[in-house]
Amino acid sequence: MAETVQQLLRERAEDDNPGVRYGDRTWSWREHVAESSAIAAALIGAADDTRPMHIGSLLGNTPDMLRAMAAAALGGYTLCGINNTRRRDGLLKDIRRAECQILVTDAEHRPLLDGLDLGDVRVLDTSTHEWGALVSEAGTFRPYREVEAMDTFMMIFTSGTSGDPKAVQVNHLMVLFSGLNLQGRFELGADDVCYVAMPLFHSNAVVAGWSPEVCGGATIVPAKFSASRFLDDVRSYGVTYMNYVGKPLAYVLATPELPDDADNTLRVAFGNEASDRDIDEFSRRFGCDVWDGFGSTELAVIITREPGTPKGSIGKGFDGVAIYNSQTIQECAVAVFDEHGALTNAAEATGELVNTQGAGYFNGYYNDQSANDERMRHGMYWSGDLAYRDADGWIYLAGRTADWMRVDGENLAAAPIERVLQRLPAVNRVAVYAVPDEHVGDQVMAAIVLQDDASLTPAELEEFLAAQPDLSAKAWPRFVRIAPDLPSTATNKVLKRELALEGATPGAGVLWARAARGTSYSVEAVVGV
Repeated sequence: MAETVQQLLRERAEDDNPGVRYGDRTWSWREHVAESSAIAAALIGAADDTRPMHIGSLLGNTPDMLRAMAAAALGGYTLCGINNTRRRDGLLKDIRRAECQILVTDAEHRPLLDGLDLGDVRVLDTSTHEWGALVSEAGTFRPYREVEAMDTFMMIFTSGTSGDPKAVQVNHLMVLFSGLNLQGRFELGADDVCYVAMPLFHSNAVVAGWSPEVCGGATIVPAKFSASRFLDDVRSYGVTYMNYVGKPLAYVLATPELPDDADNTLRVAFGNEASDRDIDEFSRRFGCDVWDGFGSTELAVIITREPGTPKGSIGKGFDGVAIYNSQTIQECAVAVFDEHGALTNAAEATGELVNTQGAGYFNGYYNDQSANDERMRHGMYWSGDLAYRDADGWIYLAGRTADWMRVDGENLAAAPIERVLQRLPAVNRVAVYAVPDEHVGDQVMAAIVLQDDASLTPAELEEFLAAQPDLSAKAWPRFVRIAPDLPSTATNKVLKRELALEGATPGAGVLWARAARGTSYSVEAVVGV
């Protein structure tokens, strides 16, 4: 049995089943492995073996990126997935942080490098004659090294929702473990077609999209996510499995519903961060199973849903997963709920998700000791995610550590308020965050994106909030922005820090506000007014 991704891909070298489909082209696994091996030979030959064997990829979700990933695995070197939505200094910082000696890009992304001081980084463009010649003249393929399970397969940058992105060293074992787990759970095999529309420079697409397909010998369809094109792609390619992260389900659900939406081949969607409502609606509308879990790029804290998971919960944790108070370094109290389902002991029960057994599969951030020290404290891994756990072990997210709000002397977390607001049928997406109180502490602000055909008035919001028995009066948003969209990362995660910096303003939309002790909202400002 394969113990590394390198060994796993070698098992596909004589597989004549379809491996990759893109547009009207299809490559068998045999062809894909052969082309990737030739690329590995070319890059190994072009590299300086006195420097770290780090090859950057500034590419989209295309066969070029799939070949770059397979080449790195087969070649036994490290691929550095560069976020193609980063710009200027941020992009340059990532390339330097990962110590890329070669950067592979294409005609679409090459202009992003214009004007950047890349120093001795060699840029290779897959659309050029130079690239074609380098690959065709590479000669016999010999791996840079035979890798071991804990060797780094890829460097994948975190989303950067709460600070600068950090380069996570994703090892072969992590990718293989995740892939085999999901391939077995969903019984993915040669007859399956897997749609990978989340960015392949991010961990979700690698461990929940690419790896299960490689493990099962399924067909991979790389794509750029489009809510309006989603169903056409599913039907055109015969897609049976897809992965997601962030808000893609909400984006798709915002498109007009048609009577035949469930007439498609999709049977499973797997990902994380979807709301309960979106999970249920996506399942109903498209006639498939949706499995939502919890995971981060580091994969040091693993939580999975199982039958019987209560609404709002993300499931139960693997051994070692606990919730700790970062100040006392003690495990938090069990969550207590009132008869309406409201959390009554938030201050005592809410804490940071940790792995008490250590780092798990996390190999550390590359070239960032201070970030490693922050994650690994007191012999435990600290995730930066807030949560609470009930008496039966079910875990509920409360947001990031930056999502704590101090309102009138009471600690509030953003995620529970977001879950309440998501119950409102007119709401498609929502972000809850803190803005400064005029005197001391914080006030709650919510930015709401409505469904395409929906409307919402201040009076309707007031009536809805008043009818939610598990929402305390202090958790009512003081300010509400009705927005056309929310700022987000390439992996569809909301950038709350950008919203918070804008403060209690309408942004590109409309701002409602209520008095400090009131329950009535009024329109305070409209963009441009």
